[in-house]
Amino acid sequence: MSSNILTRPFDVTKFGVVFGGTQKNAGCPGVTLVIIREDLLGNVNPICPLIFDYKQISDNNSLLNTISTFSVYITGLVLDWIKSKGGVTGIQKIADERAKMIYDIIDSSNGFYFSAIDKNVRSRINICFRIGEQEPSEELEKAFLDEAVKRNMINLKGHRSVGGIRVSLYNAMSVKETNVLAKLMSDFFGSHKKRA
Repeated sequence: MSSNILTRPFDVTKFGVVFGGTQKNAGCPGVTLVIIREDLLGNVNPICPLIFDYKQISDNNSLLNTISTFSVYITGLVLDWIKSKGGVTGIQKIADERAKMIYDIIDSSNGFYFSAIDKNVRSRINICFRIGEQEPSEELEKAFLDEAVKRNMINLKGHRSVGGIRVSLYNAMSVKETNVLAKLMSDFFGSHKKRA
């Protein structure tokens, strides 16, 4: 759940274990969030390392080992910030607004921007798309990424195994910053549509 944890409410009672890192939406690297149903505590395989025996961690108030105090401190600050935004429900509204902004541009581009991901399962947090009228154009994607860098936007290149563009809209990304990306997408579409 690292990519979408704390971006929308969810019913923890439907899961035995919820496991995720804080580095995307809840802080910086060094903290793992674990929510575990109490009936699952204490049922570990004898070869399980102590650090993964959640009964031991629970019995020791999550202080079984020396914690990364800075990472825990930052997570506390982020959780306070989330509360100030209306809690997880408030963050969900922001996440929905950001995702809608980007998907509206993709969906109204007549295939200039496109995604192989079915609309009913698209991520609100990691938006992946290609550029080039239903057939990816590496030339256009490189030009888009180059223009993004000129506008102080980095790390939009898609995963090395799939290519394309990957927009990560984690909680720290504001609506205003998402507007900057949306403007780039609109401008790029306007100036490159005929070349696709």
